[in-house]
Amino acid sequence: MASVVLENISKSFGSLDIMKGVDLSIADGEFCVFVGPSGCGKSTLLRMISGLETASAGRILIDGADVTGAEPSKRGIAMVFQSYALYPHLTVRENIGFGLSLAKRPKAEIEEKVKRTAETLQLGHLLDRKPKALSGGQRQRVAIGRAIIRDPKVFLFDEPLSNLDASLRSQMRMELTDLHAKLGTTMIYVTHDQVEAMTMADKIVVLNGGRIEQVGSPMELYDNPATPFVAGFIGSPKMNLYEGEVARREGCRVYGIRPEHVLITQSEGKWRGTVRHIERLGAETIVHVAVPELVTLTIRCSGEQVVGMGDEVNAEPVKGREHKFD
Repeated sequence: MASVVLENISKSFGSLDIMKGVDLSIADGEFCVFVGPSGCGKSTLLRMISGLETASAGRILIDGADVTGAEPSKRGIAMVFQSYALYPHLTVRENIGFGLSLAKRPKAEIEEKVKRTAETLQLGHLLDRKPKALSGGQRQRVAIGRAIIRDPKVFLFDEPLSNLDASLRSQMRMELTDLHAKLGTTMIYVTHDQVEAMTMADKIVVLNGGRIEQVGSPMELYDNPATPFVAGFIGSPKMNLYEGEVARREGCRVYGIRPEHVLITQSEGKWRGTVRHIERLGAETIVHVAVPELVTLTIRCSGEQVVGMGDEVNAEPVKGREHKFD
């Protein structure tokens, strides 16, 4: 296990600045998720930690040692990619133990470590299969097993679940969280999916345009977003955000209220509008209301909420849950 510290890390390609002086500390044993839209720099930052990209400026420290110029193999890290990158002609047993075989470790040691790793990932019954006989989730577990067997100080994950369907992604999120609890190893995980970030992370790093917007626990970012960007990125459906006259009336530059913190009321509310679209999701209903001064107001209701297209409704924000950004 090891801490990871980034000191003023920058990355440029010619005159184009990709990363713009990033400072970050990740504690020993922490599960840290880099999240942000495409092009924000999250994968570039991960690749610089791994050594696959060279930082233009700054320092990277792993377990207190400066590894800024070190080769990837000398950093004590293991990386799991979006593509499984398994050898199709090798069995699961051979794929997991490939790195140790390459290092010419004793066969008995390799077999013992492969068996232990397979048990951790519930792959023991699949050791003699080849990748083509595995599901997507099983292949990803094999790729993770190949990383685990090396006993790295830090695990790096680059959008490892994006090739899986929604059901498998949910299952793999739980499995990765359980794995982190078992191993206690520092893990850094890159995703563009804020749901993955919220459900897995000890610490979330929200990136935007090569800079860190905010760092905190999932609920810190949800309850106290520092900027309108974080407010709009964390939470689904996204927060209602308004500028202009609406915000000026509230004494701020940007006014925000989450859909789950707006109530449809029988009495007169803060806003009145017409229901334009309804998303019925079973346990909950998402209602989109056309309000003249807001354009659109999104409201999250219980599944039992009875509203219809074209209905006139009153809406009221929950007290104490409004966000005002300067």
